[in-house]
Amino acid sequence: MSEKLTPGIQQIMEERFGCDTLLSLATVEDGRPYVRIVDSYYEEGSFYVITYALSNKMRHIAEHPEVAVCGEWFSGHGKAENMGHILKEENREIADKLRVVFAEWYDNGHTDENDPNTCILRIRLTDASLADHGTWYEIDFTE
Repeated sequence: MSEKLTPGIQQIMEERFGCDTLLSLATVEDGRPYVRIVDSYYEEGSFYVITYALSNKMRHIAEHPEVAVCGEWFSGHGKAENMGHILKEENREIADKLRVVFAEWYDNGHTDENDPNTCILRIRLTDASLADHGTWYEIDFTE
């Protein structure tokens, strides 16, 4: 049975994923699944990823925004959206957080903020399974 995101579950999510976290991201194209590892950051029911708008994952998401994610005794589903260029004014608050969270690799030549295709991917979770110290939680992220 699913439960809503309680403060206790939210705390587990923030402790485990509220940092630079490797996350498996699955998309689909023409009925075929594709999975890749992305650097992500969790906050308030969503994972955030800095990526490239012309990448295969973003092309897949434009066609089919429903995705699956998996990492550290967690698996879930969500709706993915391209939030646009990292320097867009409406992205300022989350972009500032992502620069800090991803500081270890952000300025190593991998991220070019001046490229208009450098974007923020948001994955709004809809449901998930989470294990913590022997307890399994089935979580409903919808409101």
